[in-house]
Amino acid sequence: MPSPTHASFWTEASQQVLAGGSAGLVEICLMHPLDVVKTRFQIQRSKSDPTSYRSLGDCFRKIYRSEGLFGFYKGILPPILAETPKRAVKFFTFEQYKKLLVPLSLPPAWVFAIAGLGSGLTEAIVVNPFEVVKVGLQANRNAYAQQPSTFAQARHIIKTEGLGLRGINKGLSATLGRHGVFNMVYFGFYFNVKNAVPSNKDATLEFLRKFMIGLDSGILASIINIPFDVAKSRIQGPQPEPGIIKYRSCWKTIMTVYKEEGFLALYKGLLPKIMRLGPGGAVMLLVYEYSYAWLQKHW
Repeated sequence: MPSPTHASFWTEASQQVLAGGSAGLVEICLMHPLDVVKTRFQIQRSKSDPTSYRSLGDCFRKIYRSEGLFGFYKGILPPILAETPKRAVKFFTFEQYKKLLVPLSLPPAWVFAIAGLGSGLTEAIVVNPFEVVKVGLQANRNAYAQQPSTFAQARHIIKTEGLGLRGINKGLSATLGRHGVFNMVYFGFYFNVKNAVPSNKDATLEFLRKFMIGLDSGILASIINIPFDVAKSRIQGPQPEPGIIKYRSCWKTIMTVYKEEGFLALYKGLLPKIMRLGPGGAVMLLVYEYSYAWLQKHW
């Protein structure tokens, strides 16, 4: 029979996993169209390309006209399949890394940031194969009905490119950078600012306080980590010339984009990313906190 300590750990872990998974599922269902738009901006290389998007509105119009409403939901199955375990890993490992860091007597600000970094690196390893499939589907400009299924896309990648770092796990270093930096800023900023800003007894005002801090956390983390996101999209998306791999490693891709397209190219897709992960980041934190509190009370 398990000891009370072990039983308590598994109960708490289950609550964190369920709350984190719920947060991820809600966020992806609400915000996925903006992820499609962000990816399209990140993989286009030149404004002289007749298929390029001139603005955020132009991108929305072209996708809707040529691919239909479901074009905004291309590649949604991989993140849905991945979001529950991904966000469960994100929040569960963040809580566990926090516990591991407590004996080191670090300042709270460092604990939140380092735990966030650790959770991001762990999350990246879990999610990277799903990201490779998702980006491949999002880069496809055919009508929704004409694109391959998620499983067909995954089989094609594995069959033609393999299971390694040049196949279904390509872009892992960029994904590690993207998630590690994002979670470090996201959790570090949110919990430090939330602890510094006085809470409110009014439930509505308290909800708004947390939402605004979560919104700022998502926006700041998005601005800081987007060069890694651009590199990831370039590595995992279609290469400029079929059969020739131009984008391989994270740092080399970042330097290539900077040299060939300029500094601002590293921030392609920033607006739709902020539009998604600003409110999306707030939604995730609030769904996690409220569902975790509910589970602790009723489980």
